[in-house]
Amino acid sequence: MTSGPVVVAPDKFKGSLTAPEVVGAITAGLRRYRPDLEVRPAPIADGGDGTLEAVAAHGYAPVPVQVSGPNGTAIEAAFGRLDRTAVVELAEASGLRRLTGGRLNPMTAGSRGTGDLIRAALDLGCDQVVLGLGGSACTDGGAGMLQALGARLLDRRGHELGPGGAALATVHRVDLTGLDPRLVDTEVVLATDVDNPLLGPSGAAAVYAPQKGATPAQVDELEQALANWARLLGEAVGQDRSAAPGAGAAGGVGFAALTALRAEPRPGIELILELINFEQMLSDAALVITGEGSLDRQSLHGKAPVGVATAAARHAVPTVAVAGRCELTEAELRAGGLVGAYALTSIEPDPAVCFTDAARLLEELVATALAPAWI
Repeated sequence: MTSGPVVVAPDKFKGSLTAPEVVGAITAGLRRYRPDLEVRPAPIADGGDGTLEAVAAHGYAPVPVQVSGPNGTAIEAAFGRLDRTAVVELAEASGLRRLTGGRLNPMTAGSRGTGDLIRAALDLGCDQVVLGLGGSACTDGGAGMLQALGARLLDRRGHELGPGGAALATVHRVDLTGLDPRLVDTEVVLATDVDNPLLGPSGAAAVYAPQKGATPAQVDELEQALANWARLLGEAVGQDRSAAPGAGAAGGVGFAALTALRAEPRPGIELILELINFEQMLSDAALVITGEGSLDRQSLHGKAPVGVATAAARHAVPTVAVAGRCELTEAELRAGGLVGAYALTSIEPDPAVCFTDAARLLEELVATALAPAWI
């Protein structure tokens, strides 16, 4: 039982509730059980989808920008800004959810909109850019992002390259002389848990392009195109980062950021917790509640709940989790630093109902099961 403040720090329930909505449902359940309880809301993310929503709850003001979507059409996206730090979520501009009509476009979808967001952040005086990678629609090696920032990618006839990964097969010369000079004094940090290289059987094309609609033949075509791009960008910069962990993140955007922007990779959840000053919220806290849509073995490898539990453990604060479903054993939960887990499926056996009615079920689960056990 606890008598101190409770920190509520979940990730989103993907496709069902945003992280702030999960916080709201958990808080409602806690207050039903104990109206006077001090609750500290701390919605979080791991650098992928939902990062912008999470940091907006911690004072990062959304800045709207008209950018190029993954298919080249103009869309309105946003980045988060606090003082001189910008949080750019790649999925906000270049993500699968931004594809026109939801139609997958593995060969020509590009990352130019992500570069548009970075340039807009530089225009507002930001000198630290946190780039959250995940949920990308493209496999263009970050070429579009660099073009938006002033790079010129030319074919043998001296023509500017079109968008998408397939076009990288025709790159003949990479000219970085026009790259935005403000980048020299800008710290770029990659928030990603992906450690894949750019090329090879665990690279951007082989692993992730099929998820974006690529056929086996198209995967081979993209692999060859990315290899050509890696060689030329490496020569232009004087370093080859194609084998670096994280180079394959977001369809190879990680490679362009590591190589041309000299970005520093950081575990996504670790970086986000740092940005929101999470450890300060743990001062005198008695319990942390975290969670995500599905607690499974992937959760044990750098995902948000384990990152939260790890930070809380440094302050000797126990962490319990909520989820739509939980596939982890008690031993696996303990290995991830979690002292308990509560799943919506324990009170509603129909997964479809858990998905569509998650907020109500989550409030009920917290009020009737979690809170009586811990508060």
